[in-house]
Amino acid sequence: MDFNMKKLASDAGIFFTRAVQFTEEKFGQAEKTELDAHFENLLARADSTKNWTEKILRQTEVLLQPNPSARVEEFLYEKLDRKVPSRVTNGELLAQYMADAASELGPTTPYGKTLIKVAEAEKQLGAAERDFIHTASISFLTPLRNFLEGDWKTISKERRLLQNRRLDLDACKARLKKAKAAEAKATLWNDEVDKAEQELRVAQTEFDRQAEVTRLLLEGISSTHVNHLRCLHEFVKSQTTYYAQCYRHMLDLQKQLGSSQGAIFPGTFVGTTEPASPPLSSTSPTTAAATMPVVPSVASLAPPGEASLCLEEVAPPASGTRKARVLYDYEAADSSELALLADELITVYSLPGMDPDWLIGERGNKKGKVPVTYLELLS
Repeated sequence: MDFNMKKLASDAGIFFTRAVQFTEEKFGQAEKTELDAHFENLLARADSTKNWTEKILRQTEVLLQPNPSARVEEFLYEKLDRKVPSRVTNGELLAQYMADAASELGPTTPYGKTLIKVAEAEKQLGAAERDFIHTASISFLTPLRNFLEGDWKTISKERRLLQNRRLDLDACKARLKKAKAAEAKATLWNDEVDKAEQELRVAQTEFDRQAEVTRLLLEGISSTHVNHLRCLHEFVKSQTTYYAQCYRHMLDLQKQLGSSQGAIFPGTFVGTTEPASPPLSSTSPTTAAATMPVVPSVASLAPPGEASLCLEEVAPPASGTRKARVLYDYEAADSSELALLADELITVYSLPGMDPDWLIGERGNKKGKVPVTYLELLS
């Protein structure tokens, strides 16, 4: 009991001494041991890493789960160390609604058949989204959380210890200074100065040891950056895979809807009359597989025999030609295509069995295939 009381009194005395030293430093009434410039840079770099990691983590969580209530629920499950229940994605829920609507409105009607096709595509999109969220959480979010809840807490603990050691060191320096001043006035015995010097040596040793421990941890931030860089590559890879899957699913759906639309509305154009966004182009052969071009390849998407279509033998239909305004410049990929200039007017029409993403365009005596996404069809 007496030992515990003495320890509590000692701890209270140390805390009081540190508080006094800290307060006097703030008011400029006490000297403060400064850390070297390299150490200060390490501290600033560590703080910056922690702050940006928190921001990136929070925003990535918002990207993967926009619903705030769902994020809170997942956070609580994580803190309780319980498995987060499986949640239906928005795409899967939309797919279910469309399938139910088709069942009630008539699955054999044109509208019902289209609802079923779109529902299947939305279900595939939802499954792809689920896989992306799972992969991104494991490969990207988890390492960031581990740093903040593990390494950073260790660094913060050692920094607090270093701060305490510094306050103890500066308090010992102040006591020695006062002891020497008192000795000079012959009001203090020499053993008091010796005691103050001994306390200073001990405080300096503890401070140096703690500074070295903290320095090693701070220098480990470089390894953290390397780890986060690797995780960032994994995140981009999973995101690329997700968007590529979405593109393939929607391209397949577009083909299905294009063929069915031609059967339902014969003689009409497949395309949009609204201005489309300019297509994205790949800048490198190595990234071609990861990009999502708006204009599909004629050779890969055209029906059999269309790629070798002789344009000189093609005649416009008696009815069904329309004028179209070109939205963006387009460079013909081969002799079967027609080069386009933005804002020019051309005549366009479709041929039986032609890919719905392309039309035949005429300008004067020139003729060739043109992508629908580059056109605004006029009334």
